[in-house]
Amino acid sequence: MGSFRANAWGLHDMIGNASEWTADSWHDDYEGAPSDGRARLRGGEEGWRVAVRGGGYRSYPQDARVANRGSVRAYSADQAWLERGVRLAQSIGR
Repeated sequence: MGSFRANAWGLHDMIGNASEWTADSWHDDYEGAPSDGRARLRGGEEGWRVAVRGGGYRSYPQDARVANRGSVRAYSADQAWLERGVRLAQSIGR
């Protein structure tokens, strides 16, 4: 059981542990983005990625939300960051 109420998918405590790495190309808005959760790999600003989403344990409270996203081009995937992580997921019923 989590510390807070479950979300719409029955998951608890999904924000605040670690910001998540993503594969999405940077776009200023969500117009034309896939609605099924797939990464948005084409278009956007050349060389920029939505590097992290959500908020980590070192985030300001206003940044500890699912919709928070940061754009960077200086992070390297082979560097370690205390507040960065990945979320493992599995498709169900496909």
